Amino acid sequence: MPIQTVTIVGVGLIGGSFGLALRKHGFAGRILGVSSARTLEAALEQGAIDEGASLESGVGQAELIYLSQPISQILDGLPRIAKLARPGALVTDAGSTKGAIVERAAQCFGDDPCFIGGHPMAGKEKSGVERADPDLFQQAVYVLTPAGEKMPQTPVVADFQGWLGKIGARIVVLPAGLHDEVVTWTSHLPQLIASALASTVAEQVPAGPCRQVAGPGLQDMTRLAESPYEIWRDILGTNWANVDRALSVFLQQLRHFQEQLAGPGLEEEFRASQEARRELRPKRDS
Repeated sequence: MPIQTVTIVGVGLIGGSFGLALRKHGFAGRILGVSSARTLEAALEQGAIDEGASLESGVGQAELIYLSQPISQILDGLPRIAKLARPGALVTDAGSTKGAIVERAAQCFGDDPCFIGGHPMAGKEKSGVERADPDLFQQAVYVLTPAGEKMPQTPVVADFQGWLGKIGARIVVLPAGLHDEVVTWTSHLPQLIASALASTVAEQVPAGPCRQVAGPGLQDMTRLAESPYEIWRDILGTNWANVDRALSVFLQQLRHFQEQLAGPGLEEEFRASQEARRELRPKRDS
C-alpha cells in the first residue's frame, strides 16, 4: 500500500521539516497536521502541511502517522494512537530516546497497524515550525528501531524507508536499547558538557570587555547550550542511567587530564585525542 496520506502529530521543527522535505522531493499525497491552532497556522504558512486535523480524524485517515512531539507526549499518546490507526498503517516517532517508547509501543501495537521507532540525528538549537527546513535530513543518519526483533515487512514500511532515502537521510537500524547507549555518548553527553562549560565560563569571566577575549572554539563548544531544557527534560529523564554512567566516565577522564598537567603524559593524551577526533569526524559519501 503506497503512502497517500501522512499525518504529522506535533508539527514543530522536526515534524515541519519532515513535511517540507516530503513535498520538496515529490510526495503528491496529503499531509495533515495535528498541533495547537497557532502551530497549525504557522505550518500552513510554511507549506509544511496541507491542512490541520483533529487527532481522531488525522490518525484515522493516514497510512503513515509521524509522531514528533516531546517524548512524554509520545508515551502518553501511544495507547490512543494504536486504537485510532487504520489497518495497514505505520506509526513511527522521532523521539531522541527509544527504549521507553518502543517498550510502550510493544504493549499497544500488534502487527497491524505496526510501529517502528525512529530518531533523525538532525536538528537545530532552537525549535518551532518557523525554523523548519526541507533540507534538514540531508546526509543525516536516521535511526530506525523496530519494536520486534526484525523490521516489519509491509508495503507501507518499504514506502516509508524509500521516502527517507529520497529526503536525503541515511538509515541505520538498531535495537532500541543499543540506540540509547550510543546516543548517550554522541548526543546527550555533548549537550551536558556544552551547558556546563557555558555556565562555568559565564561565572568565571566578568561581563564586559573580558568576555570579548574568546576565540571561535568557545562558540563552537557552547553552541548546544542554546538548546531549550523543555526538549532535554524528557530525553534525560528516559535515559538517566546511561547518562549518569557517561558523566562518571567523563569526570574520570577530566581528572586524569588534571593529573597530567604537570607531567609528561599530557602530550600523549593530546595525540590520542587528535587520533580519536579523526576517527569521529563524519565521513561523507564521495
